[in-house]
Amino acid sequence: MRSVVISAIVAVAGGIAGAALTQSDMLRPAKPTLSTSVDPDLGWTAPAVSGYGKIHYEANAAFQPNAALSNKVVFKVSRGAEKRDQVNPALEQVAQVVNTYVAAGVPVQQLKFVVAVNGEATPAMLDNAHFKARFGMDNPNLPLISELKKQGVQVTVCDQALAWHRYDPHWIAEPVIHTLSALTTVTTLQNQGYALLSM
Repeated sequence: MRSVVISAIVAVAGGIAGAALTQSDMLRPAKPTLSTSVDPDLGWTAPAVSGYGKIHYEANAAFQPNAALSNKVVFKVSRGAEKRDQVNPALEQVAQVVNTYVAAGVPVQQLKFVVAVNGEATPAMLDNAHFKARFGMDNPNLPLISELKKQGVQVTVCDQALAWHRYDPHWIAEPVIHTLSALTTVTTLQNQGYALLSM
């Protein structure tokens, strides 16, 4: 008899808790659902480097680039793409920075951007013939390097990295500038007031 009474009490208590939970759930506002019709590219733009480094510009965001500043940046690019047929993600980030500055109102002519390439990023600097001979495909980075050059960005490659990879300096794509080393490029430019961004 005692066990029957206990079971009845538990059942009633459970029913009350369940009812309370249901009532509480009913009082909660429904979670918003994401519309599947929203364009994922809505608001993304590449105002300077065509086709690369898309950004979402917000005019009210803090720490905006300023045309009154020196706007001198040296980008240290050492990492490579995961696959040879992919554009180097660090070079894509350089394009993103260019697009951000231009979107914020800094004229591209006022940007003093230098890219110092070495390490795993070095193969991206090969001309198409030598890239294809080595990797069996076209160099996907060349259109981006060309677009960066159009915006005044100087893309450089470390001659020490070329020697380490056993690349002949003549194998490097025409827009790319040879430097003694990426490290001395960075330190020399930092001594000239360039900000360093390691990508």
